[in-house]
Amino acid sequence: MSGISVRLLVFVAAALAAAPFLAPAQTFPFRPVKIVVPTSPGGATDAFSRALAPRLSETWGQPVLVENRPGANQIMGADHVSKSAPDGTTLLVSDASSFVINPHLYKKLPYDGVNGFTPITVLVRFPWVIAVHASVPANTFRELVAYAKTNPGKLSYGSFGLGSSAHISVDYLKNLLGIDILHVPYKGAGPAVTDLLSDQIQMMMVTPLLVEPHARAGRLKLVAAATAQRIPALPDLPTVAESGVPGYEAGTWFALVGPAGVPREIVAKIYADTAKILGNAAFREQYVSKQWFEVVGNTPEQFADYLKSEYARWDRLIRLSRVTVE
Repeated sequence: MSGISVRLLVFVAAALAAAPFLAPAQTFPFRPVKIVVPTSPGGATDAFSRALAPRLSETWGQPVLVENRPGANQIMGADHVSKSAPDGTTLLVSDASSFVINPHLYKKLPYDGVNGFTPITVLVRFPWVIAVHASVPANTFRELVAYAKTNPGKLSYGSFGLGSSAHISVDYLKNLLGIDILHVPYKGAGPAVTDLLSDQIQMMMVTPLLVEPHARAGRLKLVAAATAQRIPALPDLPTVAESGVPGYEAGTWFALVGPAGVPREIVAKIYADTAKILGNAAFREQYVSKQWFEVVGNTPEQFADYLKSEYARWDRLIRLSRVTVE
C-alpha cells in the first residue's frame, strides 16, 4: 500500500471516529437546557416558566430545567445568563425589568440590557388594574385622585419592589397628577396584596389575577385599568387614560432570551417550538387566560425592535417618575 493510501485511510478513520462527537453539536439541543428565572419560586414568572419547560422538553427530547436565581432586583439571574455560553442551552425568562428598566436605574449594571442578550420572543403581556381597599371613599379613578388631592399623604400604595415597574408607573402617575401617596415597597406582589386586604396600605397597581376575586367579594374596589384599552374580561372598568390621563398605559411582559451571540438557526428553532406551545389551545386555556395573560409570541426580529422602543419608553418614564435606587 502506498504512503498516500495509508495516510488517506488514517484520515478517514480519524474522521469516522470523530463523527459521533461532532454530530450532537449540529442538532439543538445536544444536552439539557436550563431556563433561568431571576425571581423567587412561586411568582408569576416562575409559574409560567415551569409550565413552558416540560412542553419544550417533550418537543426537544432533552430535560428542560427551571433554575431560580433571585437577587438584586433580578440582576443576578440576568447577569448569569448574559455571561453564559451562547449555544441556546441557557435561557432567561424575565419581565421587562431585566432589559429596559434596570439599565436606567443602576449605573453599574454588570450587563447590557439590550445588547447583552439574543431576543427570542415576548411570551405574554399582562394587564394591571388599580385596586383600593374597600374603606377608601372612592369608586372611580377620578374620585380617587380627588380624595388624594384633598388628603395629601393619607393614602399609601404598595409595589412589588423598589424600582419595580409598578413603583415607577405609580410614581409617574403621581407626578402627572400632583398627588401625594406614600410608596411602600414589598418583596413581591403577594405580601403587598395581603396588606392591602388588611388596610395596611390602601392602593396597588397590580395584575387582576391577585385582586379581582377580592373585588367581587367586596373587600377591594377596582377603580381603573392601567391598559391602553379596556380589559376584555372587565369591560365595565374604565382605563386611566379614559379617566383624565390621556395616553397613560402601564403593565409588563415576560420574554424569552438567550445570551448574546446565539446562532440564528438555534434561535429560529427555539422560537418556532415556543410559538407552537403558545398557540396550543389547551395551554392557553390553562396557563394564559386563567392568569389574565395575553399571548404575544412575536418573532425574534420583532422583539428586537420592540426591545429598543421599550428601552426608550422606560427611560422617559423613569426620568419623569423621579425614581432612584442608587
